[in-house]
Amino acid sequence: MNIIEKLQLDYYGLIANGPINIVIFGDSVSHGAVNGYYNYETVYWNRLQKKLHQVRDYMPINMINASVAGITAADSLARMEKQVMDHHPDLVIVCFGLNDVNGPLEEYTASLAQIFERCLTETEVIFMTPNMLNTCVADDTPREYWDYAHRTAEMQNSGRMDTYMAAASALAKEMGVPVCDCYAEWKKLAEKQDITMLLANRINHPTEEMHELFAEKLFEMIIGEENLGQASEDGMLKF
Repeated sequence: MNIIEKLQLDYYGLIANGPINIVIFGDSVSHGAVNGYYNYETVYWNRLQKKLHQVRDYMPINMINASVAGITAADSLARMEKQVMDHHPDLVIVCFGLNDVNGPLEEYTASLAQIFERCLTETEVIFMTPNMLNTCVADDTPREYWDYAHRTAEMQNSGRMDTYMAAASALAKEMGVPVCDCYAEWKKLAEKQDITMLLANRINHPTEEMHELFAEKLFEMIIGEENLGQASEDGMLKF
């Protein structure tokens, strides 16, 4: 039973099938990191929950955050059963790449493949590509991260990050995993403005406002284009 079907459950359906469980499996951005602090109110998965409740507020939706700041896909494999699958998710949103770009591409894609494969045995999964890295070292970059900011800017400007995102997206598509390509949306923004200023820490953490982009793209993918805009008089979507 997919999320669209669960959103339509009545009283007896809820008793039989339970609430919607969505597990967020990623790194610092999904964890909620902004710039030296964490904000679980403005993070994209909280925004997504609110959007889904606007579709139908009767259905409980549990957003289970299994993300850890600073971690990679490879280092997350060992915690997948306990922190992800044991929650019996209806959907797993996977978002790794910002830290993985520091390591070998083959390790990144191999780890994602294992994550996707495990999810596909029991649940739906979406691979969400992350935001871009900084393209320059801004004057207000925290001094303790100055050296790393130079490194991330080089990885972005040299095309290394592009290569990692292209490989990860291609892998997901080959395995039948839908790709919510937010990285492509950031690339479009970069054509018109310096995206470094859209990063709260000027390196890799989007501003609180930019989390809306992730939430909106995920919402569109989950609900489906055919259902968007079909609002009833009470503001809920019709299916």
